[in-house]
Amino acid sequence: MSADRERQLILDAQGGNHAAFRELVGLHMRRVYDLAYSFVNDRDDAEDVAQEVFVKVYHSIEHFRQESGFATWLYRIATNASLDRLKHRKRASARLVPMNESKIVEMQTNQETDNIDTSIHIERALHELPTLQRAVVILRHMDGYSTRQVSEILRCSEGTVKTHLHRGLKKMRKLLHQIVEVPV
Repeated sequence: MSADRERQLILDAQGGNHAAFRELVGLHMRRVYDLAYSFVNDRDDAEDVAQEVFVKVYHSIEHFRQESGFATWLYRIATNASLDRLKHRKRASARLVPMNESKIVEMQTNQETDNIDTSIHIERALHELPTLQRAVVILRHMDGYSTRQVSEILRCSEGTVKTHLHRGLKKMRKLLHQIVEVPV
């Protein structure tokens, strides 16, 4: 879809045109779901996050000023909603199961790795990263956003993005190296 067509859909949606908003949802739903899933690693939670995102967008689209791209604005909302879901899940699990993270890592790395493909290793290492590092790695390397776009989505400086990207990738390399070297 052309940028002009998307711009017109946004203007129409801001004017209350529900069909235009539905079309915007259709254009971006899959990417929002994929982004949410890459954070929460659960299909039901990713669907819930995607729905929450579009409810928020519906209620706030009239305030979208088109200073940044619509996708950047939308993915900022999706990233924040995903991070909120992770915080909520972390608080809930801390109340229910008092298991520290080192035990979880120990349990995961003690599993047989011969039958698990590379993408599962990467996903496991990704979910061991601190939240902001994970967000930067996902947005920069998995979703292909530029450093500037990631800084806009996360509302931080480009230097902060570069620092978290460097640290996140370094930690992932170390985690992947440990996972691969676990004896079977």
